[in-house]
Amino acid sequence: MAGNDPLSSALSGLDNAESVGHLSHTVQPASNVIGSVLEVFYDRGYIGGFEFVDDGKAGRFEIELKGAINHCGVVKPRYSAGADEYEKWEKRYLPARDYGALVVTTSHGVMSHYEAREQGIGGQVIAYVY
Repeated sequence: MAGNDPLSSALSGLDNAESVGHLSHTVQPASNVIGSVLEVFYDRGYIGGFEFVDDGKAGRFEIELKGAINHCGVVKPRYSAGADEYEKWEKRYLPARDYGALVVTTSHGVMSHYEAREQGIGGQVIAYVY
């Protein structure tokens, strides 16, 4: 894991907190990308909710866990995927078809690969969760 990749640290922290059964986790520093990834995790039901806390510095996210994450992490290097190529990345990063989600950053913002595929847009695969 890269020590200077905030998303990577955020997700490995989240993964660790989840695997030892914590009910909440704090991610520092906060960033828009991390917030967008958490939004996807929340929309797909992997976390109970999250809140941005302004601490006068970069801020932090307080995340409510619900034990739904088996594993999550970043995709490095960030691969570009066409709208019709998500299946290849699903096979690589997710344990089974329609199980888990890839997080993709697109020209329409950060979303799950399901939404991106529905909208027919490609993007960069930045993270996964299942």
